[in-house]
Amino acid sequence: MKRILVAGALILAFFLPQTCFGQKQRSQEFKDKYKLKEAVVLSRHNIRSPLSDSKSDLGQMTPHEWTKWTAPKSELTLRGGVLETQMGQYFRKWAEDAGLFPVNHTPDADDVNVIANSMQRCIATARYFTSGFMPVGGITVNHRYMPSKMDPLFNPQLTKVSPEFIATAMEQIKAMGGKKGIRGINEAIAPDYAVITDILDVDESPMAKTKNPKLDALKNYDTELLWELYQEPRLKSGSALKELNSASDALILQYYEQPDTVKAAFGHKLTRKDWEKIAHVKDTYQDVLFTAPIVASNVAHPLIQYIYDELRSPARKFTFLVGHDSNLSSVATALGVENYELPNAIEKKTPIGSKIVIEKFVGPDGKEYADINIVYQSVDQLRNMELLDLDNPPMIYPLTLSGLQKNADGLYSMEDVNQRFEQALRDYENIK
Repeated sequence: MKRILVAGALILAFFLPQTCFGQKQRSQEFKDKYKLKEAVVLSRHNIRSPLSDSKSDLGQMTPHEWTKWTAPKSELTLRGGVLETQMGQYFRKWAEDAGLFPVNHTPDADDVNVIANSMQRCIATARYFTSGFMPVGGITVNHRYMPSKMDPLFNPQLTKVSPEFIATAMEQIKAMGGKKGIRGINEAIAPDYAVITDILDVDESPMAKTKNPKLDALKNYDTELLWELYQEPRLKSGSALKELNSASDALILQYYEQPDTVKAAFGHKLTRKDWEKIAHVKDTYQDVLFTAPIVASNVAHPLIQYIYDELRSPARKFTFLVGHDSNLSSVATALGVENYELPNAIEKKTPIGSKIVIEKFVGPDGKEYADINIVYQSVDQLRNMELLDLDNPPMIYPLTLSGLQKNADGLYSMEDVNQRFEQALRDYENIK
């Protein structure tokens, strides 16, 4: 049996495409060759509570009672705070092992920069992370406004809107659904919609009993998009994708928050595959709104510029930016990250608390190199609140920048990465 397990592990390691082999505890040979100079991290906030009280649409959509959240609506939960502290502790061990900081380092404003969107869940995520990352460092968490208000740096708003922009955006979004366009997008995830409505027992809900017109929206596949200057791209009310995205989001958060998986599914026994189907609705919603290339270039522009500036800041060693899944999705698309699906996650693109990490190294030739990964807690690590360290790291998945070549050590030339940032900035300037 032991031989079988070892053989199976070797086969799995061979076929997994560099999952967890990117930003990891580097070998001594690698550390002798490359010096880690800086890391820039763009993070999604950790577990928050949704708007799911009895008076909300989510409350009216099911006869069941949602989990009693440990925080007011849209704020970081107690579990989210613990999980983010654990992430910070892992990054502490990683940074010390990589030689970026000595043990118990006390940073100054030049070498560590932490900025959060001015939403409670983002500020709290940053504070929990930094308490684990540098518990005696006294790191300041910077945010522009009092909670809770969107900072333009993190607000995925459209700062350029024209008939030409809308036409191109719609063309790119419709292409996601093939010949049927928007309807095709909805039809492709219709089985996922069915999983959600079955779990919610929508037919027995207050919404059904009162014949609320919003119930009809769950069968409307003709999703309409709204494009307004200085507003986020958004869906018009009354479509399946908009209404069931909210339910998908709340169910995912309940699954992370509620230890009993049957209770999390309102008494239904679901497989991990079922939970992936539920999350697929939310992933699709994000793709529709934020991953059309021209839309991503538009809404990600402030963060692209800021991250690029941080990567060129001479004294900076660590930058931690806390925003939302829309920030990670749009930045990745604007930089030309190839499509990916994350293993050991039900959210396949930007799981709760996930982080895009760009590492900058100096090589033996004196040139700068970069690695880019997405770091996230697996479903089991989230649900079991596992302690993270170098022996039990979070999931680390390498992201691929289309058209760029890595060297034999798996690193990009920093010159190529800088050019990719410059291209993303030009893409924004070229929007009419």
